[in-house]
Amino acid sequence: MLDKTKKDWWKSAVFYQVYPKSFQDTDGDGFGDLRGVIGRLDYLEKLGVDGIWLSPVYASPQKDNGYDISDYRGVDPRFGTMEDMEELIARARERGISIIMDLVLNHSSDRHPWFLAAKADRESPCHDYYIWRDGTPDTPPNDMTATFGGPAWTWAPETGQWYFNMFSPWQPDLNWENPALRRELYDMIRFWVDKGVEGFRLDVIDNIGKTPDEKITFNGPHLHEYIRELRREAFREDTLVTVGEAWSADVETAKRYANPDGSELSMIFQFEHTTLDQKSKWEPIPLSLVKLKKCYERWQNGLRGEGWNSLFLNNHDLPRTVSRWGDDGKYRVESAKMLAAMCHGMQGTPYIYQGEELGMTNIRLPIEQYDDLEIKNAYREQLEQGRAEEDILSAIYARGRDNARTPMQWSAGPNAGFTTGEPWLPVNPNYTEINAVAALADPDSVFYFYQKLIALRKAYPVFRDGDFQLLEAEDEQRFAYVRETEREALLVVCNFTAETLPDVCPERFRGAEVLLGNYPDPAGDLRPYETRMRYVKK
Repeated sequence: MLDKTKKDWWKSAVFYQVYPKSFQDTDGDGFGDLRGVIGRLDYLEKLGVDGIWLSPVYASPQKDNGYDISDYRGVDPRFGTMEDMEELIARARERGISIIMDLVLNHSSDRHPWFLAAKADRESPCHDYYIWRDGTPDTPPNDMTATFGGPAWTWAPETGQWYFNMFSPWQPDLNWENPALRRELYDMIRFWVDKGVEGFRLDVIDNIGKTPDEKITFNGPHLHEYIRELRREAFREDTLVTVGEAWSADVETAKRYANPDGSELSMIFQFEHTTLDQKSKWEPIPLSLVKLKKCYERWQNGLRGEGWNSLFLNNHDLPRTVSRWGDDGKYRVESAKMLAAMCHGMQGTPYIYQGEELGMTNIRLPIEQYDDLEIKNAYREQLEQGRAEEDILSAIYARGRDNARTPMQWSAGPNAGFTTGEPWLPVNPNYTEINAVAALADPDSVFYFYQKLIALRKAYPVFRDGDFQLLEAEDEQRFAYVRETEREALLVVCNFTAETLPDVCPERFRGAEVLLGNYPDPAGDLRPYETRMRYVKK
């Protein structure tokens, strides 16, 4: 068990993202809940994770699956009660598992009391908690568009003004220029810290410094000033884990977010690697392994000693990686393990998304069965633009967020053991084959491969401390790298194809111990999607 009184304990940790709506339902309403998370803590303890990143469970109209918060200090009744939340924190801590809450500081729900007061009265102190511009109903302040489609400005007849909404009209943006608003947010964070929460994932944190009049949404002029104040006022404990979602980040800006001096955040989620297989959100292209390798190399070496990487393949906003970069058919198990080894062998803090440890895959649904606002808007807008429906659906099957949001596949029973009712989103039909019961009964499952990876990261300091050297940089089929300290060296080799290929093994690793592989008898050529981790002690 990690010593979480140490300042940088999270550098040795592995976190698991729970998307509560799809994790486990205990009351039959088809909607996951906190008691479901409590009931699965033994499963997560068995996997070996050190923390749970809990996607939002705050009170919310659920227009954007909880990322539209109407009460930052309340638990949505669909998830349970505050007592349930307190019990989850306590029972997880008994197992050495920290709760890391998802926190949306860029916008609220339009149902939040702050916004209701702001819209009702220009003189309300809450009015300046949001971003307003005067004008006329037929002329928005500028032509900015919202992330989920449509304009980024919405007319409010109650005040005769436009308000800014970077994502959707139901998510008005908060005005971080207002110190009273910032104090409200800091006090709210302390409320949750006092409850025993040990960290926060900060949704789209690179947006809070926006200046919409200049059409600047990312990396506004006061962004880092705000984050440093947030650190001083709300994240005072050195042991708190803070990870910021920063879609706009590059290596140089990441050094500011994750500066080792502790002035801002522990680490960020950056997404450069997740965009390499697309021209745009809805235009997927084949992945270039060379580009992926060089991307990882840039981040591994760029942040070494000057920041800290977060390592992830999946989350609630991304399609399942085994379906993107692996083979979710014949070689599903092999490619799921290979991708895990590729990711977890690097320096940084890994995040596992629920079901990833089972090798869960993407789903294909009729358009009317999708729930995601982004998918629905993209489908409608692209039809209006004249794009063929077949092409639109193909892009949704490849890139849609609901691929990752289908219910957790616990068993081969009805609704995959997720609920006794009608699930809010259809269960992937392959649940009869891919589920936790089957995985736990199979010592060669993807689950136990992840369990071994997590244990290795704790047993061998080279995972945390080793430098990074990319091998065969121009090879489009194999991903090989070395992690090395003065005392240890680790070689990770991954075959990204369904072909048999020559191994990559420098002389000093010949005859070395194979810490982990996804085939029996790891010797000779690399079999389809094979991975090998070799270790030498100096």
